[in-house]
Amino acid sequence: MVGFILANIIGITIILLSIQFYRDIKPIFSNNDSFMSQNYIVATKKVSTLGSISNKSNLFTKSEIQELQNQEFCNHLGVFTPSLFKVYAGLSIESKGIRFGTDLFFESVPNEFIDVSLENWSFNSLDNNKIIPIILPRNYLNLYNFGFAESRNLPKLSEGMVGMVQLDVHLTGNGRKEVLKGNVIGFSNRINTILVPQQFMDWANETFSAEKQKNPSRIIIEVDQPANPAITEYFQSKGYEAESGALDDSKTTYFLKVLIGLVLFIGLLISLLSLYILLLSIFLLIQKSTDKIRNLQLLGYTSRQIALPYQLLMIITNSISFVISIVVMYCLRAYYIQEVRPLIPSLSSDFPTSIIILASTLLILVVVVNGILIKRQIIKTE
Repeated sequence: MVGFILANIIGITIILLSIQFYRDIKPIFSNNDSFMSQNYIVATKKVSTLGSISNKSNLFTKSEIQELQNQEFCNHLGVFTPSLFKVYAGLSIESKGIRFGTDLFFESVPNEFIDVSLENWSFNSLDNNKIIPIILPRNYLNLYNFGFAESRNLPKLSEGMVGMVQLDVHLTGNGRKEVLKGNVIGFSNRINTILVPQQFMDWANETFSAEKQKNPSRIIIEVDQPANPAITEYFQSKGYEAESGALDDSKTTYFLKVLIGLVLFIGLLISLLSLYILLLSIFLLIQKSTDKIRNLQLLGYTSRQIALPYQLLMIITNSISFVISIVVMYCLRAYYIQEVRPLIPSLSSDFPTSIIILASTLLILVVVVNGILIKRQIIKTE
């Protein structure tokens, strides 16, 4: 019994701690601005001084897109739509005496690939006060704050401050010119370009460009297993490149998930083995007391009454194991939470009630299954 309790404490602690650890770091996987949220790869063609290696063009043809989409590692594919008109954005802060502007470019991608909240991600071309929602790469802001602003003694800008500023966006092309307001609604870690809604891009390209829609020069792909060597082999054979080390980041995500699953499996295996030891011990006690059990049955005791002491023994030992495991899990969580909190500032150190519900559910399941098995063993002695 002591051996069972010790083994069961270890196994259940590993199970509960693995589940709780995954729940604690889940924001790293699921947050929109996290590189671990999904396995996305932005693909481009390798470009030399003479153009692309394969066909002297850095654009993807329809057949190449279709071929890539048919690959087993590709779950979902989206293309970047570039702006076919001139864009100039200006900003002026009169109180600070700051006035500057620059030529820009816009691109759009399907909404499901965007890693920023889409609450304000819409554009209505029929609105009299047209406002363009804009998403910037987060590294653009870092380059300004720690590079340009630092060397020019300019004020540094926070994400919130940038979101409160309206840009004057000048759109020129096809003999037309229009000035619209632009708002930065978020910063992306996944996509390294200046994003605008697809509705705006379709309207602006049709209004300010006489040029037909070009083939895309960049493609974004969602894959299941970034560690799959078929992805690297396919990219190398076609002369494609993955931007920003996406393959390396995705492999890190994949291996971390595999590691958590492996630890969870080990804990489950230890618990199952300890439960087997308990059942084996109880079955041996039943086998040892076969004559006494038969005498009790002849005296009129039912199988349920005879099985009750063994079931109580099983319930008590399992309850002790689960309670101690929850306490140990909480102590270990308090230890690692100090290391994880810098990555997830919103992480609470309060005891998670959900883990008690999970442990109670597991305890009830174990008790019911073991109780049925013990009763069947008693019946077999008849």
